[in-house]
Amino acid sequence: MIEFRNVSKLYDTGTEAVHDATFSIDKGEFAFLVGTSGSGKSTLIKLILKEEEVSHGNIIINGKDITFLKPRRVPYLRRSMGVVFQDFRLLPDKTVYENVAFAMYIVKATPKHIRRQVPMVLSLVGLSNKAKMYPNELSGGEQQRVALARALVNNPSMIIADEPTGNLDPETAWDIMNLLNEINARGTTVVMATHAKDIVDKMKKRVIEISNGVIVRDDKKGGYDSGK
Repeated sequence: MIEFRNVSKLYDTGTEAVHDATFSIDKGEFAFLVGTSGSGKSTLIKLILKEEEVSHGNIIINGKDITFLKPRRVPYLRRSMGVVFQDFRLLPDKTVYENVAFAMYIVKATPKHIRRQVPMVLSLVGLSNKAKMYPNELSGGEQQRVALARALVNNPSMIIADEPTGNLDPETAWDIMNLLNEINARGTTVVMATHAKDIVDKMKKRVIEISNGVIVRDDKKGGYDSGK
C-alpha cells in the first residue's frame, strides 16, 4: 500500500528532514506518525502526497513506484488518497454539500453520481442536517467532519491525516477519531500524523516514531512514548 525504501529528503538549505526511512504500511492498517515538532512527520506526509520530491530512495504506493512520477500523473495518484488537514481547508463561499461535491467535480464525476454519493458520506459523518450551511456557521468539529466527508467522497484506498485533531477540544477530537476508526474498520488505510499523546496511548494502533528525520521506533500496537 505505502512503502518507503531508504528514503531521504534533503532541502537546498542543507537540512535533512528525513534520513534513510524504510517502512511499509499494509492495506487496511491504521498507523500513527509521531514525533516532536520539526521531527519530520509533515515531510513524510508531503512525500506520500508527492508535494515534496525524494532526494534518495524510492516510494511505492499501491504497487507503483511514484519516485519519478511525472507531474501530470500526480493528480491521478492523489485520487487514491483522501487528505485531512488540521486547518480544515474548506471553501468559505460554498455550503457543506458543495464543499464535498467539489472534490467529485474535480475528478469529473457525473452529476448523478454526485447526487447519490454526497448525501451518503454526509450521513456517515453525521452531517445530513447541515448540508445547506456554510463553514462559518459550523463548529470546529463540524468543519473537520466536512473535511473528512470530502476526503471520503471519492472512495479513496487511504486517508492521510495531518494533525486532524490539532484545533479541536478533547471531546470533539475523540468524535473525529471514532469516525476514523470506523472508516478504517471498513477497510480504508489510515495514516495520521499527530501530537495527541492521549489518543495514541488509548487506541493502541501501529506507531511509527520519527526523531530528527530518523525512524527510531515502529511498534505494531504502541503508545506515544517508547515502552507504552
